[in-house]
Amino acid sequence: MSDDHTHVQEFFGARAADWDARFPDDGPAYAAAVVGLGLREGDRVLDAGCGTGRALPPLRAAVGPSGVVLGADLTPAMLQAAVRAGRDRDGQLLLADVAALPLRAESLDAVFGAGLISHLPDPAENLRELARVVRPGGTLALFHPIGRAALAARQGRQITPDDLRAEPNLRPLLAGSGWRMTSYADEDTRFLALAVRDA
Repeated sequence: MSDDHTHVQEFFGARAADWDARFPDDGPAYAAAVVGLGLREGDRVLDAGCGTGRALPPLRAAVGPSGVVLGADLTPAMLQAAVRAGRDRDGQLLLADVAALPLRAESLDAVFGAGLISHLPDPAENLRELARVVRPGGTLALFHPIGRAALAARQGRQITPDDLRAEPNLRPLLAGSGWRMTSYADEDTRFLALAVRDA
């Protein structure tokens, strides 16, 4: 396992048990972000880096009983917390690395990634892997329940010009990885970038 994987597992593993309790009011923001994906009944969607599975209930509601909802995470403790919260009823949980997904090419309609991009060891390559598993015209949502400035303040740091989530950085990163950004919002109450998989 790479040092990046070990770091991610240690960071999230230590926080998994009380993750939901630390952020109890994020549910509506997740539900609103899922709407941005434009999912339909019967669609197939992946929550990449699903953590405790907070996006799985709104994803299931969006695709209905005939749809497929997958949640992939690298940290076993996060998936265990998702099961304890009963969110495995809304989607199939996979212990998997989003850098090498155990999925067929073009097998999904959409990918949802909450807080994902800042934890990717090789963002360009990892976003290409997400593009690989999504059909042409499928969608990607990169989301955080608070904006970049609010998150930086929470963490006691300043936003830097090299922040991957800054629009001038994110747009070309996505474009070079098989995605075309269609909308971008960075507000105190949310960060949401939507993109479409190139044909």
